Amino acid sequence: MHPERFEMLPSVFGVDQEKRFLIDGVGNLQRASNYLSQAQWLVLKTPDCSSAFQHRLHRCFGLLYATDGNCEQALYHLANDIYLASSTFGLKSIEASGGYFHMANVFFRQNKMDIANSLYAEVTDIWHTFLVKSVQTQEQIRKLRAGKSPFTEDKEVEVSEDTMTEAQQAEAIQVLNAVLNIREKAPKQEPGETARVLHALAMLYYLILDLLKAREMGMKAFDLLKEQPQQESLEAISYLLKLIDSQPSCTK
Repeated sequence: MHPERFEMLPSVFGVDQEKRFLIDGVGNLQRASNYLSQAQWLVLKTPDCSSAFQHRLHRCFGLLYATDGNCEQALYHLANDIYLASSTFGLKSIEASGGYFHMANVFFRQNKMDIANSLYAEVTDIWHTFLVKSVQTQEQIRKLRAGKSPFTEDKEVEVSEDTMTEAQQAEAIQVLNAVLNIREKAPKQEPGETARVLHALAMLYYLILDLLKAREMGMKAFDLLKEQPQQESLEAISYLLKLIDSQPSCTK
């Protein structure tokens, strides 16, 4: 079977699958189940089906079962999602982070808060690490471009850059804000973890040029960490706030 056959399936299996089949209740769940069964059949008939496709398929199944209240099957498929995404994109890849997030939500619903909190922390760490590198890369590019002589040839600055797609940006905003909401409402407050999510969101909004939101999140993180011993984290947030304030369109 040719790989093109996969293109015949609805876009429910793409990166925004979470939004598509969980909208209108049971009717859509049944339709999603039918689509997923078709996809699973195609995977079984196609030995060279990519791991990238399979991890998205397992995530869809995980979301479907989670919505239907079948936590055991949801966790099974989300574990496969994480394994395949990690094997394909890397253990700490943002592609794998979604599986951790949805798995954390399942444990959260089961009131298994120790496991859920650990997984939410993993999600935060993955995005935080990625966003730190993204900000550093952007700064490298800015400095290299600023240092170019007008007498040199007009060549693009060559810097390795991991850019987010629009779908990944939307996922990051949704996921990190959801984790922040959970952290802020938790009975036992953990300022360090909350500040880490806020720092990640500040970097994210900075990169997508929502500077007012970036500054708001950055200041919240800074205020939380002022009384904490993590001076290194405080310095990183201070530096980010300087970057934000240096942008001409940032109005305090």
